[in-house]
Amino acid sequence: MREAITALHPGSFAFVMATGIVSVGMAQQGFVTASRILLGIGVVAWVLLLVALVLRCLLHRDRVVADLHDPVVAFGFFTLIAGTDVLAVRLAEVSWPVSAGLLAFAATVGLFLGYGVPWAAALGRAERPVLQHVNGTWFIWVVASQSVATAAASIEPHVTAGRDEIAALAVSAWSVGVVLYAACAVFVALRILLYPFSPQDLNPPYWVSMGAMAITVVAGAKIVEMDSTPIVEATGGLIGGLAVLGWAWATWLIPVLFAVGVWRHVVHRVPLRYEATWWSIVFPLGMYAVAGMYLGRADSLPIVERIGAAWLWVALLAWVLATVAMVHAWLGGRVARGHSTVGG
Repeated sequence: MREAITALHPGSFAFVMATGIVSVGMAQQGFVTASRILLGIGVVAWVLLLVALVLRCLLHRDRVVADLHDPVVAFGFFTLIAGTDVLAVRLAEVSWPVSAGLLAFAATVGLFLGYGVPWAAALGRAERPVLQHVNGTWFIWVVASQSVATAAASIEPHVTAGRDEIAALAVSAWSVGVVLYAACAVFVALRILLYPFSPQDLNPPYWVSMGAMAITVVAGAKIVEMDSTPIVEATGGLIGGLAVLGWAWATWLIPVLFAVGVWRHVVHRVPLRYEATWWSIVFPLGMYAVAGMYLGRADSLPIVERIGAAWLWVALLAWVLATVAMVHAWLGGRVARGHSTVGG
């Protein structure tokens, strides 16, 4: 346990993100028991990871600070925000006060990380150029912002007071997320075009580029469904139109990302071994499924809704495969350590 806390990856909450969004999708399709099981797994994982993160901050502050100043992994800290908000979305139908508490926690922590991480990892670094270290994890910054918008829009129908403020939070977070997506896309494109790029560099977090757009679609679709408030009336048409465009872009990215995987593992024979970043693939797959179902319902697009419902099974299969690989890797690591101890 001590080793696990010491080596805790900043992006560890991606497991919660992936599990939570598949749970949301299963609930949408009426598979209540499966959804509740996944929700329980996600909640337990969130609690354990939060305790581990707090202990790491207290016991290994130097490692946490080093991660914050490393542009390769620093943006993984935003998985805490996204994972918390995904659980808030799923719990909104179960207990909206709990969901509201999770949203408040995520929004508060996200406010500090939203300014602190970019400063520590990019603007405050003496080493230049930072652009050569940009990777797919930077899109988690977008996911975190859009997750706040999605959670706020999910809670709004259940509250009787403060709806204008919740709507303003949802629209503002969505708008910030759209701008951040454009910025991250430019950064990643410049990184690919200006600096050497190997197959090893095209790792699983680049799938978050699709997941970030998919959650932008989900947030937009849920905002369109919100009750009429001044800010929703002023922006609803724009957000609804951009959500449809975003879904098309996310759809276009899927064949590209699969092709990159073939190029990496088949053409260049990069070994396919389990790593924590696999959850950066599962989450976008689940989010794309949920995006299709939400958008199809909000904008009366049956074909989009059917695509989302069918894609949910792809996401569930990916979750199962990643879980089996994770458990196998964990058990293999324990056996290896046990043999090392006996031999020593």
